[in-house]
This record gives sequence, structure tokens and C-alpha cells, in this order.
Amino acid sequence: MKRRTLLTLALTTLLTLALTVAVTGGCARPDPTPSPREDRMTSTADQQLLAAASTGDATGVRTALAAGADLEARDARRRTALLLAAANDQVEAARVLVEAGADPDALDDQHDTPWLVTGVTGSVAMLEVLLPAEPDLTIVNRYGGISIIPASERGHVDYVRRVVRTGINVNHVNNLGWTALLECVLLGDGSGAYQQIAEILVAAGARVHLPDREGVDALEHARRRGYDEIVTILSR
Repeated sequence: MKRRTLLTLALTTLLTLALTVAVTGGCARPDPTPSPREDRMTSTADQQLLAAASTGDATGVRTALAAGADLEARDARRRTALLLAAANDQVEAARVLVEAGADPDALDDQHDTPWLVTGVTGSVAMLEVLLPAEPDLTIVNRYGGISIIPASERGHVDYVRRVVRTGINVNHVNNLGWTALLECVLLGDGSGAYQQIAEILVAAGARVHLPDREGVDALEHARRRGYDEIVTILSR
């Protein structure tokens, strides 16, 4: 009798396990309830904050924050409200966010931050808004560069003139082996804007003879490209 009872119990247990595997596919069912953070990321207030920051609606930013929006809420590309405002040069919206304590160093899925994108846009006004938030000037983008490098590449004269006064490293080398001065020469067109940037960088301590990975410096690159005015600047 005892053996029969044990056999019955074993068969019942095996049947229960078989039914579980059939229903769940052999895996535990995930908890469908989102975490509090995931729930916040999809909240209406968060969505309103991100939209207002992107379009420059400073009043909308204040309203969304008052409604309980997460100051560091992120969109599908991991961009915060401050990063969206910076990328779209929405200065007043950014000012509200900075005053509320938004993080100028929040990285998105492309390894950009609110501060880093100012080097791309060349917005001096946005630079001035973000500086009180004490951004980390050493954080690098996906190319290993800091903000002065894309600014020099794109010919943003006023931005370069202002950012060299922040103490940023003018001789930072990115993943390609290039400094701001090398990018000014290699990726610029030798026109007036790039001539001014070359002058600003040299005056700020840029090393003219710091070579790239091929052992060629900015002066030699300028010579090869026929950028005579930049050659003169770099030869002083």
C-alpha cells in the first residue's frame, strides 16, 4: 500500500510538471508589471516634458515639471529633455531645465551629452546656459572627441573662441588620432573661418607639430592642401 501511494504521488508530480511546461513553454512567465522607473518613462508628464524641451516651449517645460515629470526622463534614443533642448538650440527651455538641476552630462545611445552637442551646433548661447551646470568637459563622444573638435571641424569660429576660455584641452586626441587643429586643417576648406580657428587654437596653446597616426602634423597637412594662409599662421 505504501509503495502504491508513493507511485501515485510521483505520477501526480510528473503530470503537474508536464502541464507547466506545455503552458509556459518551459520558461517562467515574465512579470508583466513594469518597474516604477519604466512606468515613469511612459508617463504623460514625461512625454510632455520631452516634447516641450525639443520645441523650445519653456512654459510647457515648467508645466510638465510641476505635474511631476522626471527631470531626467528619456526618449527612445535615451535623450533627456536637456539634450533635446541643446540639440535643437532651444536656449530658454534649456535654461529652465538647468535651473531645475538637469544633468549636462547625461549620455544618450550615441554617446552624446547636452554639452557635447554644443560643439556640433556651435551655439555659444547654449554653451553659456550649460556652463553654470558645470558640465564635464572631458567626456568624449562616440569618436573619442570633446566638444572643441567637432566645432573646429565645422568652422564654428565664435564657439571655438569661447570654449578655449573654459580650460578645455585644446590638444585632446580623438579615436582617429586627430586634435582640434588637425581637424580644422584636414576637414576644413582653408577658408576664412578655418583660418580664424587655426589662429585661436594656436593662441590657446594648440601644438602645431603634434602629428597624426601617419606622423604628419597640421602644418604639413596645410602645405599639402595649399592652405597658404593657414601655413603662415602655423609657421609663426
